[in-house]
Amino acid sequence: MSTIGKKTYGAVAVGLGLVMLSACGSSGDAGPGGDSKTVTLVSHDSWAVSKNVLKDFEKKSGYKVKVLEDGDAGQAVNKAILSKGNPQGDVFFGVDNTLLSRALDNDVFAPYKAQGLDKVKKAYQLDAGKNRVTPVDTGSICVNYDKKYFQQHKLTPPSSFADLAEPAYKDLLVTENAATSSPGLGFLLGSAAEYGDDGWQGYWKKLVANGVKVVDGWDQAYNEEFSGSAGGKKAGGERPLVVSYASSPPAEAIYSDPQPKTSPVGVAAKTCFRQVEFAGLLDGARNEKGGRALLDFLISKEFQQDMPLNMFVDPVTENATAPADYTKYAVRVDDPETMSPRKIADNRDNWVKSWTSLVRK
Repeated sequence: MSTIGKKTYGAVAVGLGLVMLSACGSSGDAGPGGDSKTVTLVSHDSWAVSKNVLKDFEKKSGYKVKVLEDGDAGQAVNKAILSKGNPQGDVFFGVDNTLLSRALDNDVFAPYKAQGLDKVKKAYQLDAGKNRVTPVDTGSICVNYDKKYFQQHKLTPPSSFADLAEPAYKDLLVTENAATSSPGLGFLLGSAAEYGDDGWQGYWKKLVANGVKVVDGWDQAYNEEFSGSAGGKKAGGERPLVVSYASSPPAEAIYSDPQPKTSPVGVAAKTCFRQVEFAGLLDGARNEKGGRALLDFLISKEFQQDMPLNMFVDPVTENATAPADYTKYAVRVDDPETMSPRKIADNRDNWVKSWTSLVRK
């Protein structure tokens, strides 16, 4: 989600058997195509996998996985570009469709057609034929709301982009910086898809006038500013609307003790933008063979079915199903906003500059 930037939901994850490894250095002394027994995955800081699933891969493949977490998705992609040709690791995970063209245009990845790619739904194969990246997960970037706040204030939660600019929701929304955060950029692109090239700036002027708050990244927005999350409650968050993910409701419910019948977090379903996250073999990887094996693993049925309860994103393969605990609380988004990678590539940088001049005064 991710994500899809993001997307870990607190230290409680450690107690649920998730693995979020951090290390320094690259994958050993093997040259290109070498047989080092360590394969290094570079990712944003929301990578997570169940211990038994990772151990199963390591046992079958013979490779030990080292994970380098590198901040928010936008920051991680920028670092991958700066280190192209001499990468920190072998595989990069976490570039999404909002930033995909930036990575591809800078030749960050070496082509590889992962085993099992035929099981990945065609809608998510945005680099089909070239195979520089492999789709791994999908989700929707959406405005979330604190159900308790709206019940207490006898206020109907917003459901659409237009609602967010209404006076009833003044000073209630927090979002992430579109220049540095994947969900922040996704929300900007969603508004551009909704209002068009000529209308989105006028919409953001309305949001600014309505008191939207902008912070650097998802963790600050969701776990500090948002009043509906466990972290936000602890931090004294005062904003009942936040740009997050359609998968935030199951995360909040599953991590609660005891688990509630319904999640305390809702989703404004007409504010969503589809996110697809990819992984790729880094050009210049020291352990290409191990990197290819890791990419195969990321779209295996075992990993795909493990993802939803760890990273709170949806599988991309046709043969994988999300666990019942996840689907119980998940919010279905039938028609999220989308935008072609080419249009994103042609407009993203100029849109972000314009957005910054409007919002970050």
